[in-house]
Amino acid sequence: MKKDIEFPVVEDIAVVVAREEDVQDAPWNVYLLNLKSKEVTGVLITSKGYGQHEGRNVKTSTLRHFFEKIGSKSYVKVEHFPDHLFSISNEFWVSFYEDGLLHDKKYIFVTGSVSDENLIHIPLLNRKGVMIK
Repeated sequence: MKKDIEFPVVEDIAVVVAREEDVQDAPWNVYLLNLKSKEVTGVLITSKGYGQHEGRNVKTSTLRHFFEKIGSKSYVKVEHFPDHLFSISNEFWVSFYEDGLLHDKKYIFVTGSVSDENLIHIPLLNRKGVMIK
């Protein structure tokens, strides 16, 4: 039964949208940060965008990325993040194993959240970006 299934809380895993370099015209990328003191394995990330753009409903393709393991206190580059996606919501569903238990969490960058006024210093990347933890 559903009440018997353990749903562990996801902590110290973050999705970040940041420029490839700290230069104004540098391209944006999506990164997954493992801020834990142990590695995670079997990491599956699905991404999709949806919302209104120029008065019409739009939906991007669903992309899937797999990483066998992500070491402790490290990160991986997931995908390129083109500027035109800033005008819609972008969802990243992250699943991984930690200590033999499956964890998953949905991270959503809502319309307009990736902007210069929302930039913060990102640990591990050592540059500015927008982070959901």
